[in-house]
Order: sequence, then structure tokens, then C-alpha cells
Amino acid sequence: MTRLSVFNSPLLLGFDHVERVLDRVSKSSAEGYPPYNIEQIGEHRLRITLAVAGFCDEDLSVTTEDNQLVIRGRQRPDDQERVYLHRGIASRQFQRSFVLAEGIEVCGAHLDNGLLHIDLARPIPEPVVRQIKIERSGRPGPAGAAPTPPEQSPMIDLAPLGRPTGR
Repeated sequence: MTRLSVFNSPLLLGFDHVERVLDRVSKSSAEGYPPYNIEQIGEHRLRITLAVAGFCDEDLSVTTEDNQLVIRGRQRPDDQERVYLHRGIASRQFQRSFVLAEGIEVCGAHLDNGLLHIDLARPIPEPVVRQIKIERSGRPGPAGAAPTPPEQSPMIDLAPLGRPTGR
């Protein structure tokens, strides 16, 4: 099946990375473990909370990789001396990924009562206005100024090949 891209317009320059991000999000949205919440805790702050009961802080890692927040959990092997009559609590490893928007910063993470909280900040960028100078080329300049000559491309002499040179 061919996927049609909405970013094929010539008016959308430099948005190919957005398409890659959307692909990553669609692939990671199928994951269901561990469950999580995303909440807004301030005007420019977010918190991701994952339910990681049974994991201690040494079993968890939180990293950012290529504008992606990656949380991994791996429990140590169980004590071999334990004998389970019933084992209903999963002790599986996991990896949960969140694609971060440009500029989102990870402030920190803490584990509290089986919940891993990861705090994010969305700083407001300062607006940048830049004046672009328009250069003159081949047009008469201000009074008294000589016009800028157009850049000349090197001429190739085609006379040795028996072709007219056009000079």
C-alpha cells in the first residue's frame, strides 16, 4: 500500500523531519505497557507519569535520543530460591518512547510509590526578526555609482571541434 504524504507541496520547505516524526509516533502508539499519563502542571511545564510498580530506580533508565524521550525498564532476575504458587505480577522489560517537539527540555525524573514522574519544560522562544539585505545585480545604482557587473561564466573555445563559437 502506498502512503500519500501531505508534505509534498513545494510551499512546505524543510518539513521532511515532521513526516519522519509522524512515522515514529504512529509506530510507537501501538505500545500498551506501561500505562502513562501526560498532564500540564504549569503554563509551560508538562509531566509524564508512568506506572512502573515493581521497578526500582536502578531498574529504570530515562534518556533522550534524537528528540525522543526513551524510558526503559529491566528488572533483575528473580531470586531462584523463591517458589511461586501463582505468579500474576508481570516482571517484563519495557521501552516506552515519546517524540519531543523542538525545544522541549527534560527537567528531571523521580520515582514515587511505583510511579515514575518525568518533568518537561517548554520554554517560550524569543521572537527573532532579521533584516535581509537585498543586493543589486546589473541595475544602475544610486547616482554616481557604477553598476555591478553580472558574474561571467567561463567561455569554452569550441573552434578546435569545428563548431561555431558564437563570439
